[in-house]
Amino acid sequence: MEAEDLNREEPEEPPSDNEEALPHPYPFLNNTFLFRQRYFPKAAESEWNDWRWQLRNRITSSSMLARMFQLSDAERSAFQFREATLPMAITPYYASLIDPENPDQPIRRAMIPVASELLVSPGEARDPLGEDGHSPVKGLVHRYPDRVLFLVTDYCSSYCRYCTRSRMVGKRKCGGKKQWQKAIDYIFSHREIRDVLISGGDPLTLSDAQLDWLLGQLRAIPHVEMIRIGTKAPMVVPQRITEGLIGILKKYHPLWMSIHCMHPDELTEEARQACMRLADAGIPLGSQTVLLAGINDTVETMKRLMHGLLKIRVKPYYLYQCDPIVGSSHFRTPVSKGLEIYQGLRGHTSGYGVPTFVIDAPGGGGKVPLIPETVVGRDGSDLLIRNYEGNVYRYPDKVSEKDRVCGEVFPCE
Repeated sequence: MEAEDLNREEPEEPPSDNEEALPHPYPFLNNTFLFRQRYFPKAAESEWNDWRWQLRNRITSSSMLARMFQLSDAERSAFQFREATLPMAITPYYASLIDPENPDQPIRRAMIPVASELLVSPGEARDPLGEDGHSPVKGLVHRYPDRVLFLVTDYCSSYCRYCTRSRMVGKRKCGGKKQWQKAIDYIFSHREIRDVLISGGDPLTLSDAQLDWLLGQLRAIPHVEMIRIGTKAPMVVPQRITEGLIGILKKYHPLWMSIHCMHPDELTEEARQACMRLADAGIPLGSQTVLLAGINDTVETMKRLMHGLLKIRVKPYYLYQCDPIVGSSHFRTPVSKGLEIYQGLRGHTSGYGVPTFVIDAPGGGGKVPLIPETVVGRDGSDLLIRNYEGNVYRYPDKVSEKDRVCGEVFPCE
């Protein structure tokens, strides 16, 4: 059976601004240079360094993949089904980081579909986080009291196979000023909302003009104190971080950015320069990493990733237990593995390098932090605590008079 194209997106030109592509001084890694020479020989360096060229030339079909990589049986099998859970798209830059021969290489496993993602396991769901049930208007999720998730697009430059929004991304049904305005009106009318997270899809696939308009509308709302952007662009299309984009972002402080990074292989010189530009613009950067079986589920890999992020001025923020989306069983680890990794980081490296391990509770419960047990119990009024080495120590806890009379130290009869 001939392989079918998994990409369900309608062809579309990436957004266009009037500014010309900047001649980014990104020094190519050797394998990136050879990849460009071999598969995109007509592309000038200025084109390769243009994020819009990267989007126009994404790898989106099995035939394109087969020219570049020796596909395994599991990878070839995935293309025999038209109704895959997620379209496939990989920017040429990010594809250059993929091992052409090893199907177990981390970036390859995260980006190229395999037949396992077509299998549905117990407990998996299309919308495991219950986002649709907390959506008062299309594209807006209002789960927490004082903040909202604003899904401004369903388009990404590259699609991670474990995406929690695989039900919606790449379908060209989310976004545009008419829809955005309804969400903005909702935010304006709800004074309790002080924090807006712009996500998608990837908001940095929007044009500079679109982002400028969106950020301007949100910043004009008096009770919106902070704006955050969730993106993977610095890792998959670092060429997007142009001087023009930086100039726009700097106008809307306080602005924060959460960067999705999953493995040390992503921390190239290009990614480093992109993050340094953002940090130099005064934008606090945090990382969001999904725990993935066979990709980053060891203490050593996670420590290298967290140390690498700190060196490019990105603070490790969240380590997520993989969401139970449909077809994700081959990506999900036991929760005990995440606790093991957390324990292997806490106390064994800088506190700044230890992310919070969380489960985004299925059904819309929100993020629940998980930590190994550190409070052992009490001995009289002393609190017994366990450190990173497993040793138990006493802390002379100051107990309230109420607790002394009738509470956890002296329980009521």
